[in-house]
Amino acid sequence: MKKIDHIGVAVKNLEASNDLFSKLFNRKPFHHETLETQQLNVSFFKLEDTKVELLEPISEKSTVHKFLQTKGEGIHHVAFEVDDIYAEMERLKNEGFLPLTEKPYVGALNKLVCFFHPKTTNGVLVELCQKVQH
Repeated sequence: MKKIDHIGVAVKNLEASNDLFSKLFNRKPFHHETLETQQLNVSFFKLEDTKVELLEPISEKSTVHKFLQTKGEGIHHVAFEVDDIYAEMERLKNEGFLPLTEKPYVGALNKLVCFFHPKTTNGVLVELCQKVQH
């Protein structure tokens, strides 16, 4: 793992949260995106080389919707940048960590992503993300 790429924050209302975090960070989000496959609207703020991702569910089918129902708004996950997501997934599986999917998939900002179950990471939902090579 190279560094923290971003911290994901679950929110109920993306527009209101964008306003709030814009005031907090003294800047506007640099990116907005709808992830149909995850049933999410997201926005990103950049702080030096780290980002904050706001996640708003657009359907009750979204896992973030369930998160908001049980835990309320707040930190949803911590994402770490890796060079080789496949090798890192394999390494973590061999160490006993439980991935939520068998293979990485394309997430926000066109990155390959995968998540590891918080039951195996002291209650923290861990995301790995890798820039897609063009």
